[in-house]
Parts: sequence; structure tokens; C-alpha cells
Amino acid sequence: MKISLNWLKDYVDVSDIPVNEIIEKLTDSGLEVEDAEFQAAKFENMVVGFVKEKKKHPNADKLSLCVVTDETTDYNVVCGAPNVAQGQKIAFAKIGAVIPNGNFKIAKTKIRGEVSEGMICSGKELSINDDHSGIMVLDENAEIGKPLASFLGLDDVILEIGITPNRPDALSHIGVARDVAAIFNRELKYPQIKIQEADDKAEEFASIEILNSDGCPRYSARVVKDVTIKESPDWLKNKLTSIGLRPINNIVDVTNFVLHEIGQPLHAFDLDELSGKKIIVQNAAEGEKFITLDSKERKLKVTDLMICDAEKPVAVAGVMGGENSEVSDKTKNILIESAYFNPSSVRKTSRSLQLSTDASYRFERGTDPGNTVWAANRAAQLMAELGEGKILKGVIDNYPSKIETKEVAIRYARIERILGYTIPANQVKEILLKLGLQLLNEDENSLTLSVPTFRPDLEREIDLIEEVARIYGYDKIPVVERIPITLEEKFDHSDYKDLIRNSAIALGLNEIISISLISKEEAELCEIPVEVLNPQSTDMAMLRTSLLQGALQTVAKNLNAGEKNLKLFEIGNIFYKNHNNEIKSFDDFTEKEKISIVLTGKANEIYWQEKERPVDFFDLKAFVNNLLSKIYLDNQLKDTYNHDGNLIFEYVYSKNYKNIFAGSGGLVRKDILKKFEINQDVFYFEFDIKSLNAIPVLKKEFKELLKFPKVLRDCAFVVDKATTCADIIESITKGSSRLLKKVLLFDVFESDNLGKDKKSTAFSLEYYDDKRTLNDDEVDKDFENMVNFVVKKLNAEFRGNN
Repeated sequence: MKISLNWLKDYVDVSDIPVNEIIEKLTDSGLEVEDAEFQAAKFENMVVGFVKEKKKHPNADKLSLCVVTDETTDYNVVCGAPNVAQGQKIAFAKIGAVIPNGNFKIAKTKIRGEVSEGMICSGKELSINDDHSGIMVLDENAEIGKPLASFLGLDDVILEIGITPNRPDALSHIGVARDVAAIFNRELKYPQIKIQEADDKAEEFASIEILNSDGCPRYSARVVKDVTIKESPDWLKNKLTSIGLRPINNIVDVTNFVLHEIGQPLHAFDLDELSGKKIIVQNAAEGEKFITLDSKERKLKVTDLMICDAEKPVAVAGVMGGENSEVSDKTKNILIESAYFNPSSVRKTSRSLQLSTDASYRFERGTDPGNTVWAANRAAQLMAELGEGKILKGVIDNYPSKIETKEVAIRYARIERILGYTIPANQVKEILLKLGLQLLNEDENSLTLSVPTFRPDLEREIDLIEEVARIYGYDKIPVVERIPITLEEKFDHSDYKDLIRNSAIALGLNEIISISLISKEEAELCEIPVEVLNPQSTDMAMLRTSLLQGALQTVAKNLNAGEKNLKLFEIGNIFYKNHNNEIKSFDDFTEKEKISIVLTGKANEIYWQEKERPVDFFDLKAFVNNLLSKIYLDNQLKDTYNHDGNLIFEYVYSKNYKNIFAGSGGLVRKDILKKFEINQDVFYFEFDIKSLNAIPVLKKEFKELLKFPKVLRDCAFVVDKATTCADIIESITKGSSRLLKKVLLFDVFESDNLGKDKKSTAFSLEYYDDKRTLNDDEVDKDFENMVNFVVKKLNAEFRGNN
């Protein structure tokens, strides 16, 4: 954004401060000055000169010999302009000056045998205008010897400032001046508005109706009658041209001036072209066509907010006006629009129409809803002065959805704790008041302030602390000569995630990173989603409720690229609301860190020794167990299975440690995969990292080699299909003595011959004692007790042993 330093001085006096210091301080405070154009540098060694004498060149018919003075020295100059004459005040370039148009340097030279010690310039040579028919003759009141840049008013410094998205308040000269005033402890001077209103009431000549208050919370308007459309005065044209704008006429120029003065976009309607003298704010009809001021026909969507009269649309809200109501040379009566539009609504429309303007740029970032009336009054005053019109009585102000100011408290002790140094309380107060905040209450420990509506980025105490720090100056942070360092062992919170990441990579999984913003439809697959306030698109309207959505998007993209065999993992955060109500505090939503494992395609490629096979549930279980074993050595976690599945999985496989739920997964349902256009099985598991971290890690211990032989037994039970293998293993363990050391499932068989809803499960049992050899009798007795216990406990049928 371009800022004119001369224009800036209308609101804050910095005439005694070096330009480079202003640039440095602004950049340090967060308003980065990316470039600075010193206009006077183009006219260095150029002054207002006076032609004391003119005579014919002795050796050239079309050249003249002139004597030019700057009141201190006389210069001989050869000039070829036909209009040069004695007694003129002219733009004189001395030796060493660089001519802007052509970029050549003036030097002492001889032209047809006569010495020339400078150049009398035309408007085109100075890049001021296109006139090259002769030299530029200056006003007779011009001061001889005065620097040319100063006389022409081209001694300004134009700053190119990079404004971050969180600082819409700085998108104007007054906005930047407010920061400058706070940095240098100067007074901010607002323009004085003095309006002389006519007897006629504005509401009798125009009316405002808002049908979409979400898209347009406030719409203010002023009516100016009997204006004369004409060229703007020089002061206004100079201000606009200094920042690269083209003057059009007095009415349009005023709207552009106020936009860059205070940051409020305005639009001037020809009131006589508005049917019914009425403004209606409503959404467009789907497919409706509209011709904007750039003479292009635009196809609208139902989500596009429009400004309409009683019969037709007349402007795209917050973006651009229409040809059917623009100000022309015949315009006499003006309706000034000064509104606040929803940033998200304007952003969507601007991108949909591929139309970006100075107005949409500001509305997208958020203008000041509390400033619409001031801006309308400012524009009305200027239009009445420059167009000789009259301002009708009253402001038409429709404000159905009032935006309240926020109250934020800031504690002096908190400032010191965050910054690490003390800022005097009186300076903290002064800085915040200079930035436009209003003091509500103060005591010896804190301030309570009202945050103005032009600062939507200030929401919490930490935001105010940041404001104090940047204005106070980061260069004032005291130098710490010595930093004490304790020698005790430090705990790095990233170590555990690095362990998981390295373990997953060691298992052959490839890490993916997916975006945290997803569509509403995808987010609602899991939990209650958290909505983004100003989404860039509908595909990024919600925070992800699981890593599953991003994983499936990645799988789909890889399948489209021909990569069908994937083994992936991701570490990331998920978010979900704790209830269906509006989020008002951090207690209303939950954020968790997760790790996901994704398998799809073939488990292995075809090889001369091996047959290819698809990934299955046991591959997923193997990866889960192997990952855990790398972290916890032995598998301490208990498996549970739900064959009925849920809304995401055909069946669910879970991991638990005592009362800690560690994670779950399974085979993703076909209907879910169809939404992502995936036509092959996907196995997915998701761990909660906080829960995993809560599980104690076993220490490595030496285990002596077993000295006595093991006794092996196999058994099989017919049980209900609903009975999980984990339940059977638990019953086997409880029904056995300490001699049973290991239980391993090695077969599951289902058949109608077993009975309705029955299955057979076979297990291998391992018995031994560390101190003696077991005999068959005691093992058989223990085995028989176990069988009886399982049969009774699970209503099972014992199928034999060996």
C-alpha cells in the first residue's frame, strides 16, 4: 500500500523527524516499509531559473543563446525551444542533474561552438506531462533559485508499506498516522467535519432496506443534491496522483480520497438512476447477469451479495458498482454509500468473479463498522464544497446487527513476565490510548480497556502486550549479559513424537502431511466440527475432526496418479466441539494430537518366490503391534474387537492399556470410500499420542535363559460369534494357575455345522516353571481346570486337545 508522507503530515506532525527514522521505526513496529520513493531525488540540481537574456545563436538558425540565473550565478545555456524568451521563469537543470525522461546527465558542453552550462526543460523531459512543443514556462510568482521539486510539489516521499492481514486498520493514511503518533508520542489530528445541512430530510429522498444482515451488518448513507460534476482542485488531484491514482472528477475523487484517508470504501450512486430512490441489500439470483463499472458482464451466484434499487441490481456489494447507476457529467443528486460488509462474503464474491478492487481488498480484511457514518459525513462535506451542492438533513443509518466493542484487561505483572523486562505503567497506558483504545478502569495492577471496532485483531491480553512491545520498541529490550543455565536434565516434548516418527519410518511407512482445513461434509464424519470464521472456500470451512479425512484425500490423489500400493502415517492435531452450541471459550472445544496408520493396495509385489496378495486386517494389526513394540518393548496393550463396526469402519479394532484408550481402527466402510472416489480397501488406525505417552515404558531387563523344558498344549472352543478372542484369552488365563505362561490364538473357524452364530477358536498354551521340571499330571490337572472354567464362564463347547 502506498502512503504519501506529505499527506500523512496532515494528521500527525513529523516534520522534525528524519524520513529514514520514520521508515526504520515503522518497520520495527510491524508496518514494514518495503520501498521508499524520494520524489525530490529525480529533480536534484534543478531549480526555478530566470532567463535574463536571450539572443540568436551565431552558428544555428533554430538555436538561441540564453543567460539563466538562479540569483547566485549566471549560466550560459544553448536552447532550441521556439518559445523561450527573456524574462521567463523556467525549469533549469544545472550541471550534474539527471533528466528523468531519457535518464541522461547534464554536463558542460559546446553546441555549435558555444558553451552550454545547463538545460532549460520541457514538461515531457521532466516526465511531468506529454508537452514537448517547447520549454515549461513557470508561474511569474515562482521564487527564483527555489528547488524545482519543492516548487512543483514533487518533494514528497512515497512509502510502500506491506500490511499484514491482521492489520486492516493500517490500510489508510490515518491508520498509519495512528501508529506513527504512538511511536513518536505525537498527537493524532482527525479532520474537522462541519456540515451545513439543508432543511430537506434525507430519509424523504432515499431509503435503505437490508434483507441479508449477515452479509451486511451496517449500511449508512448520505444524500447530496444539486452538485456540479467537474474537475477536482489541484490539492485533491495531487494527493491522488501521489499514490498512483488517476483523478476522474470531483465526486469520484472524493470517494477515493476518503478511502485512502480513513480506510472506508465508499460508492457514489446517481440518485436519479435508482428506481424508487431505494437501496435494497440482498443476494443475487443464481445465474443473474450484471455489468460492472469496467463494462464487463458478470455471471452471479446466489451467494453473491448485491446492492439493488427497487427494480434491479446496481452494484456488487463491497466489490464494484454498476454501469447503470454510475456518476456521469449529467449527475445532479448523489447517494453516498458507506457500509460494512461481511469479510467472508466479499472474499467469496471477489474470488468467484475474479475481480479485485481497492474496496474489496479492504472489505475482505475487515473495515471498521463503527466508522461508516464518519466516512459518509466526510465525503458529503467534501462533495458539497467541491461540487457546490447541499447536504440533506440526517444520515440514513441501517444497523440491524450491531457489532459490540470488546473489553480486555492487561496486567503490568503479566507484561513483565511475558517480555522479561519492565515497561513503566504510565507508558503502557499512554501507548494503548494513543492506539485508540479507551480506558474503562485502572488500578495499580492493571488496566481495563475497550478495544475499538477498527482493531478486530485485539482479542486477548497477549494481543495488548504485543501492541505495547512493538510501539515501545524492540530495540529497548535490555541486553542480558549473563543467562543462568541449570545442569539438570531437560525434558523435550518433541522427543516422544520423534520416537514415534522414527519407529514408523523404520517399519517402512511413509509420512504424509495434510491440511487441517476440510469441508463440512468431511468434518461431520467424526465428532462435532469447529467452523472457521472466514474460510477461503467451502472445501476449507471446518477444522479436521480426525486425520482420516486427510489420509483418504491423499490415498485418492495417489490412486489417480497410478500409485495403488500405499503404507502411510501422519502425526497431526484434530479439533472438535464439546457440544452443539456456539464456541465462547477454550473449554467449548477439544484439541488432540494423533498419529494415523494407513494401508491400501498390495501387501507385497509379485516376485518369483512370492505371490502378491492384498493388504488385510492382519497387516494393519502387525504394523500397530510392531510400532508399539518398538516403543514399549513388550506388548502391554490389550486388544478388543467389535465385529459390528460403526459409521466409519466395517469392524473396529482397539488398543487399551488398563483404563486408558490408546486408539482404534479397522477396515474403512465402502460408503465412506465412495465419497473420496476410492475403489479399493483401505485399512486405517489412529492413536491418541497423549494416551500413548501416559503408558509406562518398560525398562530393559536381562532375562536368564530358561533351564527347564516347556510343556505345550493345544485346545479349541466353540463359542458365540459375539465373544471376542480377547475374552476367551482372559478366561483361559483366569482359569489357569501361574504355570501357564503364554496363550496364542492360531485358528478361527466358522461353519454352519458348528451351529447358528457359532465359531471355533483354537489356542496354543505354553506351561513351564523357572525352578523345576513340570510333570504331565500337574499340567493335565491345570489344563482340565482351565477348560471347565472357560466352558462355564463363556457357555462354550470344548473341542479337544493334544
